[in-house]
Amino acid sequence: MAYRCDLGGERYVFADLRHVMAAASPRRSGDELAGLAATSDAQRVAARRVLADLPLTVFLNEALVPYETDEVTRLILDGHDAAAFAAVAHLTVGGFRDWLLSRAATTETLAALAPGLTPEMAAAVSKLMRAQDLIVVARKCRVETAFRTTLGLPGRLGTRLQPNHPTDDARGIAASVLDGLLYGVGDACIGVNPATDSVENARALMVMLDELRQLYDIPAQTCVLTHVTNALAILERGAPVDLVFQSVAGTEAANRGFGVDLAVLKEAHDAARGLKRGTVGDHCMYFETGQGAALSADAHHGVDQQTVEARAYAVARAFRPLLVNTVVGFIGPEYLYDGKQIARAGLEDHFCGKLLGLPMGCDVCYTNHAEADQDDMDGLMTLLTVAGCNFLIAVPGADDIMLNYQSLSFHDVLTLRGTLGVRAAPEFEAWLARMGLATPEGGIRELEPRHPSLTRLFASTGRVA
Repeated sequence: MAYRCDLGGERYVFADLRHVMAAASPRRSGDELAGLAATSDAQRVAARRVLADLPLTVFLNEALVPYETDEVTRLILDGHDAAAFAAVAHLTVGGFRDWLLSRAATTETLAALAPGLTPEMAAAVSKLMRAQDLIVVARKCRVETAFRTTLGLPGRLGTRLQPNHPTDDARGIAASVLDGLLYGVGDACIGVNPATDSVENARALMVMLDELRQLYDIPAQTCVLTHVTNALAILERGAPVDLVFQSVAGTEAANRGFGVDLAVLKEAHDAARGLKRGTVGDHCMYFETGQGAALSADAHHGVDQQTVEARAYAVARAFRPLLVNTVVGFIGPEYLYDGKQIARAGLEDHFCGKLLGLPMGCDVCYTNHAEADQDDMDGLMTLLTVAGCNFLIAVPGADDIMLNYQSLSFHDVLTLRGTLGVRAAPEFEAWLARMGLATPEGGIRELEPRHPSLTRLFASTGRVA
């Protein structure tokens, strides 16, 4: 079905709903690379005018990716909660934007609405929003999850401690873990990307991290970000698996490119949950996503990259994850060219994930060949924290020496907590206090080099080799 708009004496024609959605998107290099982007600012405005007047129900009747050939589309439409959707079923996309920004859209009403929204609805309304709109609405969305720590509570900012090492050296990883703990980082997850993605290597890293956790009774969950099929093999060998990780995308074909489908994700979820390793909750899945993943796999079906990204959140939502994060600038400038595009994408992804009921976090990051720098990341980390982001990722010195990209540092977490008053998860914060690392107000103590806490912690690096 074609859509038309007369604007400024010109008539703009959009071939179908996919064309409207793509042309309405803010400018980004990935859509330009795919030949999907608006050809002018005027066309972009015309597409947004068309989109604003479309009823939300159009996304239930016109699938952007064919139902018959895509299991993600079937998951979205077959699992749609019509009763939850009824509260906004009468609205257009523009009317939905106005409602989201109104006082009627409370934390409670948004939580009740989430099962009734499709990813395409969330993506559509985000295209009509300014940055401050994305922040205001996302901040109203609260999604709490728990394993050994409780995440998503108001006034809290979780952190994933990412201690990657180029050779997976156990002592190097342990030293980075302990460094992060001294800065109060790690309450969302202590998660390592293995340099060598084999079952035996991943299992060894899991054992090492679990031994370190048990040594100090750290209330945190650990994860080795190996492929889900490796995690299943490791589970069968009785290794200490807390969280099962997998990168996911928004189409069946893109997920096949990752070597996964919904069935294997369900198998892994059921197996990990059956271990009952959580102490305060049983959310045991960790998903990463990123704008451009489907396009890089030539599996986007002509859908713009932000909408395909939102569809990945439907995959994640099906498995009650503890953590979901977009690796917003990691895929490269071919998809998000500069700091402005990265910042906009980070706010969109966080908004869409939270609106759909996900515990959304972000790896605020960029590759070294992007037109971005750490000043851009400083801005985005601040905006996301104001928006109520569930967690951020931090690495030693903001420089991941294994993956060779730039993220946030442990020091950045201190800045956010000190400036914006956000605190770690309560269980982790209590542990920091017991270890003599935290102030009564939830801050981090500045310790002398010979402080007993430092001596005790760093003595353990030789015990995990």
